[in-house]
Amino acid sequence: MFHLFKPKETKHLTYDKENQKPVIRCSICTGEQVAGFKDVHTGKFTDIMLIRDEKDLEEFKAMYKITEIRKEF
Repeated sequence: MFHLFKPKETKHLTYDKENQKPVIRCSICTGEQVAGFKDVHTGKFTDIMLIRDEKDLEEFKAMYKITEIRKEF
């Protein structure tokens, strides 16, 4: 099967637990969810991976050893 686009590779970055917090950004219009980290001082969001289902969310939590994550709309 021929694919036009290569799947986006998941970035595995470390995050600063004191200056960044894990967040899921949710689109009100499309329902798309993106997991990443938000800087607590500047509000800048760094996206890490697309969340399509519960499995993706659990994978994101496991990669960064996160137990609690909040959603932003």
